[in-house]
Amino acid sequence: MMKTRDVVRVGIADMNISAASTTIRTSGLGSCVGVVLYDELRKIAGMVHVMLPDSSLDRSQKLNVAKFADTGIYALMERLKEEGARPMALKAKIAGGAQMFQFGSSDTLRIGPRNIEAVKKELKRLSIPLIAEDTGGKSGRTIEFDPLTTMLSIRTVNKGTKEI
Repeated sequence: MMKTRDVVRVGIADMNISAASTTIRTSGLGSCVGVVLYDELRKIAGMVHVMLPDSSLDRSQKLNVAKFADTGIYALMERLKEEGARPMALKAKIAGGAQMFQFGSSDTLRIGPRNIEAVKKELKRLSIPLIAEDTGGKSGRTIEFDPLTTMLSIRTVNKGTKEI
């Protein structure tokens, strides 16, 4: 009998890590981008639910690093290193970044595309190869990553589920 594995949940503007015994999931990815970093050999993965492209836009007293592409991906990499992941072995899969609002092309409304660009720029800066992505479009997504198989399952509103 197969034991169903526990799921580590990641909220909006949140991050977490998962080992081989669990999967890791986030939902509510509209214009947000879910970024998974994983070490295939060590069977460890982390996920950050990026809401906004750039932390310099933050005016709050205490910065939530998971909220932004430029701070969240780096912070996730550091957490994974603490748990034994090898930085040079990290790979990435991303999903989300939908264009949820159709009010013209004002840059402030292009959050989805800007999040995708910012995530890719940060992955490149950290020399983490992007293995697969399911980004853009106009529909929200829920994603779940399995550190054992390195498969990212993506459930898209009105479009069913696919794996990358």
